[in-house]
Order: sequence, then structure tokens, then C-alpha cells
Amino acid sequence: MLVNVSYNNKNITRKVDDAVGKPFTLKERWNMKGIGSPKLFITETSSEIWNLLILDNNTNSCNIEMRPKGIIVRFRSLLETFALVIPYYKLTIYKGDFAVFSIYKDHYFIKITSDTKAIQKYIRKVLDYKADNLPTSISDL
Repeated sequence: MLVNVSYNNKNITRKVDDAVGKPFTLKERWNMKGIGSPKLFITETSSEIWNLLILDNNTNSCNIEMRPKGIIVRFRSLLETFALVIPYYKLTIYKGDFAVFSIYKDHYFIKITSDTKAIQKYIRKVLDYKADNLPTSISDL
């Protein structure tokens, strides 16, 4: 779900919370050693997201926030903030070249890169949390 989260809209907030859960509490954030990613640079996206990003001349960057049932990828365009809401069961992450990761949800995708090794640790944290908290599938029984 790609939504504009620039303004405080209760309907959009409720939809996001239903899809990926309410934000972690402060204690949970502290125990997880943070839930947000460092600044990530966008290299390639699906057409719907790209059409939003090309409207301004700023550097295309984003960040990722972990939630109990998914992640939220946030980026800015024309002074507006947009969020790609991805539940864990629809999240697919691929590792490309050095420090390039592709995040997929249905027909949306974002390819990101970062200057530091922190992105690799963060992606590992997301994948580990996803593996620990997904319900048991029938094939695992």
C-alpha cells in the first residue's frame, strides 16, 4: 500500500496500523537496539514510485521503520512524505551488488544502497525478526 502520510489522517493511520501493527513501545525499541534504518539512497524503483520521485530535483533517499507485523519504507517528494507499507508475509528482500538491496511487495519495488555497513546489519535484523515472528507454515510441520 503506497500512501501519503504527510498529514495526520486517522483513516490512513488506522489502515497502516492494521497492516503492519502499532509502533513498538520505547522499551521494545531499546531492547531491539533501534527499529529505524540509516539513510538509504534509492537507485531504482517501480514506475508508481518513480513517478513521485522525479517530480523534484532532490536526492532520492528513504528510510525503513520496523513494526511488529511489517515494515514501512518512507521517502519524500515535493515536500510530501510517502510510505510504502509492507506486511512481513508480502516482504521479499534480495541482495544485489555490493551494498545494493531490493525490497519487493507485489508489484512495488525499491532498490537501495548505503555508504556504510550498517544497512547490512539492519537488513539482517529485519529478516531475523520476520523469521522469528511469522506464523508456522504447513510445510514446516
